[in-house]
Amino acid sequence: MTLIKSISGIRGTIGGAAGEGLTPLDIVKFTSAYGSWAVKRSGVKKIVVGRDARISGSMVNNLVIGTLQGLGIDVIDLGLSTTPTVEVAVPDEKAAGGIILTASHNPKQWNALKLLNEKGEFISDTDGKEVLDIAERSDFVYADVNDLGKHIHDDSYLQKHIDKVLALPLVDVEVIKKANFKVAIDCVNSTGGIFIPALLKALGVQTIYELYCEPDGHFPHNPEPLPENLVALSKEVTSKNADLGIAVDPDVDRLCFVCEDGSMFGEEYTLVAVADFVLKHTKGNTVSNLSSTRALRDVTENHGNEYFGAAVGEVNVVNKMKEVNAIIGGEGNGGVIYPESHYGRDALVGIALFLTHLANYGKPVSVLRKSYPGYFISKNKITLTPEMDIDSLLLKVEEKYHKQPHSTIDGLKIEFDKQWVHLRKSNTEPIIRIYSEGDSETGADGLANKIIADIKEILNLNE
Repeated sequence: MTLIKSISGIRGTIGGAAGEGLTPLDIVKFTSAYGSWAVKRSGVKKIVVGRDARISGSMVNNLVIGTLQGLGIDVIDLGLSTTPTVEVAVPDEKAAGGIILTASHNPKQWNALKLLNEKGEFISDTDGKEVLDIAERSDFVYADVNDLGKHIHDDSYLQKHIDKVLALPLVDVEVIKKANFKVAIDCVNSTGGIFIPALLKALGVQTIYELYCEPDGHFPHNPEPLPENLVALSKEVTSKNADLGIAVDPDVDRLCFVCEDGSMFGEEYTLVAVADFVLKHTKGNTVSNLSSTRALRDVTENHGNEYFGAAVGEVNVVNKMKEVNAIIGGEGNGGVIYPESHYGRDALVGIALFLTHLANYGKPVSVLRKSYPGYFISKNKITLTPEMDIDSLLLKVEEKYHKQPHSTIDGLKIEFDKQWVHLRKSNTEPIIRIYSEGDSETGADGLANKIIADIKEILNLNE
């Protein structure tokens, strides 16, 4: 059993002893802390709650809603929903915040409470620490019987969210409709199975081949939208002669595409393609995290704009986007953040912009993919002994490459012309994660192996 308390929420596996898994006691304790914090911060006694379709969702939902009511907070319950839909609903409802019940791409035994502020954005590092402190001290008081909160079920946000997407100036329903796309989708038996077909129909897509769209939480494969998990979608695209395939994760904030020939567009290139389309029509900066492909920087600079890197984590990307007034940003895991809509990763927004882009482009998806710089990312890690001083080790690597352009805002990222390597230490175990990118798999792997060899040499010098 696992329970991970972090600044952005609490996640864990269902069952086990209190404090060792995501048990009812832990859910109530953390919800109580968050609810108390949100009301104290805003003075508003209203919180929006939505969930993905995983098996434990109903149980967790009941506990969270009951606890918030017990604090005297009114709950706007969106039921089966998506992370971006809850993000949209919070400011619309003028709520104190929101809780999304989802473990994102984690397997079915996991669930989590993702926490939003009054803007519908993930809470900050400082706010997260305050919520954790309140939970640790059990510093909350429940309401008297006459002051219990109300439970209001609201299923209108599916349409409200879609309407907001359709209203975006760059989304062109007519051009999508004329393209007469045939689209296969894999929604991993979660809430994408409700939202994605509804969105596609609203965008004028008449032919939709649905895979795993029953929102029962029985994931048919590992729910992370990676190539090895999308074999069935690839086969569906080719067997049905579809124009493209679309895959989302259980809470619909990650998005990736399959080309008409069954090949992968690449989740790293979701943001690249959407940003390219936005930049054709809007001048401005872009942001992604430091572990994302350089292709976004190339595309941004080709349009005469400036790219900025941010520390890994959605809240860090959003903060950087606000700082540099970026018009689009996100993460290389298929997360698109388009401030014209809201500051959160949103697969619905990504789909609408991508289909408009593809319809205007007028050529197959595989041709669009080949129009972008071809980079390859290699992901590795080194496990060290618990007593190892990882910060000191990273400093020695930085010293070795001090003449190369590098960044220390999130671990250590070193650039070698158009190649780069990013070293980050894990917050939970003695591991250094090593991400490298090159213009070929061999180049990316070679760069990673070079840095790994440097680390081993440094460790030998310390012995």
